[in-house]
Amino acid sequence: MKKQLILATILLIISTFSCVEKDNKSNKPYVILISFDGFRHDYVEKYNTPNFKALIKEGVAADAMLPSYPSKTFPNHYTIVTGMYPDNHGLVDNNFYDAELDLQYSISNRDVVENPAFYGGLPLWQLVQQNDMKSASYFWVGSETSIAGSYPNYYHIYDGSVPNDERVNAVIEWLKLPENERPNFISLYFSLVDSAGHGFGPNGEKTKEAVLEADRLLGLLMTLVNQIDLPINIVVTSDHGMHEITPQEDSYITVPDLLGGLDRDKFRFVSNGAHGHFYGADTAYLAEIANILKTRKESSNYQVFFKAEMPEYWHYGTNNRVGDLFVKMNPGHYLTSPQRKSQAIRLQAFRGEHGFDPGETEDMGAIFYAKGPNFKSGMKIGKFRNIHVYPLIASVLGITSLPEIDGNLEVLKPILK
Repeated sequence: MKKQLILATILLIISTFSCVEKDNKSNKPYVILISFDGFRHDYVEKYNTPNFKALIKEGVAADAMLPSYPSKTFPNHYTIVTGMYPDNHGLVDNNFYDAELDLQYSISNRDVVENPAFYGGLPLWQLVQQNDMKSASYFWVGSETSIAGSYPNYYHIYDGSVPNDERVNAVIEWLKLPENERPNFISLYFSLVDSAGHGFGPNGEKTKEAVLEADRLLGLLMTLVNQIDLPINIVVTSDHGMHEITPQEDSYITVPDLLGGLDRDKFRFVSNGAHGHFYGADTAYLAEIANILKTRKESSNYQVFFKAEMPEYWHYGTNNRVGDLFVKMNPGHYLTSPQRKSQAIRLQAFRGEHGFDPGETEDMGAIFYAKGPNFKSGMKIGKFRNIHVYPLIASVLGITSLPEIDGNLEVLKPILK
């Protein structure tokens, strides 16, 4: 009887430790944050995407996620992983000038892209590391830069030629690593929808094909994730939507036409297509430029602002990297080169562009879908700003101490179980 009691006690202890170990494993969440660049909020219905719809049915879907202004790729990807408006994290546009550094930031310039001086805030991958977890990134703005003194534990230098299936397989391999090497937070980026949207417009057949290919990639990832016995949450986002530019004379203004007759020695101009920055110390001459631009025959196609005049809801204009004078194109109009304008009109080529004010055009609306053990099922929510994704993911990962951010967990907390 005594031996049986001892044996029963040992079995109970073993069982208890086994349950504890199992519970610890199951309670350690994982998040895959995916961006399909340029995936507009209505593409799922517009192009009938079965895998996106399956994820939405089983998880959470927003009517749209509102990008921060300007609705450009680099500022918004970095906003998603820092929870800060571009004005506050410092990556204020795809292209801009920093007078203190005397450097112009450009997304095509590898030296400045990898310069940590341009990046403020604490990205999710570093936040995760500070909380004794590992992080990984298969392409994301900022992930290839030593921000706050470190990189993600696993990351790749951006190379758009890397096949998309290879990116998916790499994520799965990370999740199959031993537990002490496995990243709890992974970011994953795809550019195919954005590229097609630019080249053919949001209504083009090639854009439809790209959206359906994105749907296949999502289906592949979900299938592979379901084969892994881990509590994995998938959060699907995009940085912005896409707005159609029709191939007609009135749709385009060229930079030489906009700047015609101005003294180029008195200012620096950086174009971003949907808007442009004027930098200059001569405030009197900048005021003169503003008056000239407002009286041009094409002035109904754009608006001109000094920083103090910018709409409050943009949360934009306090950073020194924003132009002292700012010209914003109205929806349907775009700032470009004479060559690109001529080509678009000659070929009658419909294009897609972004960067516009999300408050003026719904076309800038991005996507937000989430599915996994930490999210409710079959839930629809309204529009929200992309600054709130950061505290949401932090909460899923059990991180409660956050740096100063603009996002607020309370906005998306209702979607959590």
